[in-house]
Amino acid sequence: MKNYYVYILSNRSKTLYTGVTNDLIRRVYEHKQKLIPGFTQKYNIDRLAYYEETVDVTVAIAREKQIKGWLRLKKIALIESMNPEWHDLSADWFEK
Repeated sequence: MKNYYVYILSNRSKTLYTGVTNDLIRRVYEHKQKLIPGFTQKYNIDRLAYYEETVDVTVAIAREKQIKGWLRLKKIALIESMNPEWHDLSADWFEK
């Protein structure tokens, strides 16, 4: 059974990016290494602030769209419900 993840990344100034993936570790690594051109690369968004997991890709995609439609304050409340200190949840995943 495959797992799917909806995740929120941030940077030091707490700019937010919401995405969906079937491999959270690989995807976060790609963001940290700036392998993906675009918004996250431009704004140095590479800290995993929040994620949730599901086995249904349609649920993951719908949830990503739902979160992307929220106001910033609601996204912050979601992050802080799981990660009140805004730690990089992936800080120990990769060698430096």
